[in-house]
Parts: sequence; C-alpha cells; structure tokens
Amino acid sequence: MAAILVIGTLDTKQTELEYVRDLIAARGLDVKLVDVGTSGHSSPGDVTPGDVAAHHPGGAAAVESTDRGEAVGAMAVALEHYVVAHEDEVTGVIGAGGSGATALVTPAMRALRVGVPKVMVSTVASANVAPYVGPADIAMMYSVTDVAGLNRISRQVLGNAANAIAGMAGNRVPASEDDLPAIGLTMFGVTTPLVTSLVASLQERYDPLVFHATGTGGQSMEKLVDSGMIEAVLDMTTTEIADLLVGGVFSAGPDRMGAIARTGVPYVGSVGALDMVNFGAVESVPAEFSGRLLHIHNPQVTLMRTTAAENAEFGRFIAEKLNQCDGPVRFLLPEGGVSLIDAPDQPFHDPDADEALFAAIEAGVETTEQRKVERVPHNINDPEFADAALAALDEVVG
Repeated sequence: MAAILVIGTLDTKQTELEYVRDLIAARGLDVKLVDVGTSGHSSPGDVTPGDVAAHHPGGAAAVESTDRGEAVGAMAVALEHYVVAHEDEVTGVIGAGGSGATALVTPAMRALRVGVPKVMVSTVASANVAPYVGPADIAMMYSVTDVAGLNRISRQVLGNAANAIAGMAGNRVPASEDDLPAIGLTMFGVTTPLVTSLVASLQERYDPLVFHATGTGGQSMEKLVDSGMIEAVLDMTTTEIADLLVGGVFSAGPDRMGAIARTGVPYVGSVGALDMVNFGAVESVPAEFSGRLLHIHNPQVTLMRTTAAENAEFGRFIAEKLNQCDGPVRFLLPEGGVSLIDAPDQPFHDPDADEALFAAIEAGVETTEQRKVERVPHNINDPEFADAALAALDEVVG
C-alpha cells in the first residue's frame, strides 16, 4: 500500500515520531513508521530496523557493528536501498532528529525522484544544509529546540512539519497537458550568449531547463535525468569537471555525466568554460597556484586559467564518461575558444591549451554511429556554434 514514510530512530525518538505519524494519519492519509535505530532494541515500527537492514548490499549483517558510527553509516546505505526498492509505494518521506538522524535519513530522500515530497526536521537545519540536501527537493525545517521529547515548541514545529508533508502528499501537482518535452542546458556566465541563443531557438519545441554550472547545478540536472524528467541534454558547459580535477569550488563530484551513461538520454555536450577553475575572493586561491594566470570575475569569484596538462586530464575524464554512454551522443569542440574570455584578445585565450583538451577527447573517445566527436571552427558563443549544437540535437533526438 502506498504510504508516507515517517523515518527515524525509534529507540531514541519514538514519542516524537509517533506524534508526527498520528497527525498525518488524522488527515486520512496512509502512513508507515520506519525504524532505523541501531541499538538492537525491540522495534514498534511498521518497518523494523531488520527490515531495512536486509536491503543493505552486503546483507543485514553489514549493519551489525559495535561501533555506533559504522552502524549508522551502514544503516543509511540500507535505508537508501530500501526506499529505492519501494519507491512506487512512497507518497512522501518525513524525518526528524539531530545531526546523526539527518545524515542517516537524507541520503534516502536524495535517492528518490524529484517531486516525491520530502521534509526533514533537524537541529542542524539553520546551518549549511548543502551536504544533506544536495541536488534534491528536500524541505529542511529547523527544530528550534532539540528533538528530545514533546514540549510547547517541538509540538508546534513537528506538527507544522507533519501537516506540510500531508499537504504535499495529499495534493499532488497535476502534470500540465501543455508541457513540452523538457531539455536540460548547462550555462555559466562565460557561455551565456550560447545558451540564451539555444533557449530562444528551442522554446517552441521544448521546455528548456537551464542549470548554472556551479556544482549543484550539474548535480541537479543529472538528478532530473536520473528521475526520467529530462528528455534530452545540451550540456554545453562542463566546467565543473575542471573544479573536480584541479580543486576549485564548483565541483559537481566524480559522477558528473554519470546520469547520461546510466539512462542513455540523447546528449549533445561540449567543453564550455573548461578554460577556468573557480575560486572565491582572490585571497582564497591556494598558495600552490601562485604565479598562475588569474582573472577577477567579481570580488567574490576568481578564475584561474587551466594549463595544457590540466586540459588533457579533463579530456581523458570526458572521454571515459562518453565511452560509457550507449545512448546517442554528439560532443562538439569549439576551435575558436571555449568561453567568452578564451577568444582572441581576451585574457584566457590559449589555443595550445584548448588543443590539448580537444586532442585528448578525440584520442580517448571510441567513436561509433551513436557516439561522435565533431570540431566546430568557431568560438563556443558564436551563432555558428549554436547552429551546430541545434543540428546535433536534431540528430540525437531523431
């Protein structure tokens, strides 16, 4: 039976979580109490720790540890696999607790597709929640007091959270009959002319979703690809790979382009803004990069020009990812420069560094009828490059 999952450690938070469950049930919605406690207690949950632990890839025994940190970490893995296995039966997820419970429950929330209601009541929700939310649509609610019993404050906060998840799950947003197929595009300030032009050309046929390539942006796009909510991708700005491999602040992690391979979504990619690694204010640039060519984009963002050796590394990374793709792929190389500031008379213009990137991609990609790399004799922001990207999109979409 489809139900809202109330998830937490019932060995320490039973009273609070049962309060949340009862409020949801009072709204006439089906609800299950999922216990992820690791103390070996007798569980009152509808889903017991043993039920969850059985979904760990290493078996239930993987969750059995005398080290609390190891047990909690293993339970988080098991819970993620549990909710994915039962995703079609989940109408919403709500959790409550401290930092441990937040770290335990939110990975499972992130594993669910975008659109499934998710609420986390947490003692750490007023701090940096990026590690918990990631690219997912998780609503974080600060608990104000500790989640340690019911009092005049916790009763109100938990009650609001229970009503919120009940409202979301009980009033699903219907799909619009006018929705066009969604297409994902990645953009940075230095590839804005290209993406603006593409959006203008596409909007009569597609619903263009533009993602700012700041780490979370790339993750969010790929989360939607994994969720089956994007029909094709124009990944023009892969700069997050530079930050991953060199140590900038806008990395999307090692799984960048992973969703493309997993889903086989029609894909047109390029090397937008791989001429730069991103840092904060100029004084935040690591000492190891002293002497490198820097460009102050604004007082809070400093760009560092990538070298030929770094670009070759980026190219090998991209080639490896593309070789994992069985869906239709076109990857375009702009010979006239990969950004607005990688053009003649611009501060990052370096044809040799760009060529190292292009050559590594061409050497590493195993080309097939489905997977092709193409050079375009223009800067990435030139109208002719936009035309080439649109033509490639028509090829991969069919």
